[in-house]
Amino acid sequence: MDEPTELFDDLYLGLRAGGAIRKRRRGESLTSEEEAALSRWHRLSQWRKIIAIGAFAVGTFGLGFTLGGIVFSRRGKREAV
Repeated sequence: MDEPTELFDDLYLGLRAGGAIRKRRRGESLTSEEEAALSRWHRLSQWRKIIAIGAFAVGTFGLGFTLGGIVFSRRGKREAV
């Protein structure tokens, strides 16, 4: 079993399923790919969903923390000059 590949596949599946859920909530019709992604997400085991959502949250936090550090560190240097 290739764990890293599966994690990225689960992340992508979760993003697609999330988009399909939002479309369904707005009353829009879903494509066959969106229906399939939603169906696969519902069949995914609970622990794999938790890992995928957790990895997305950690990755998003890490990216935001890094970009925030870059932006605010440059701002501080400009004001000091």
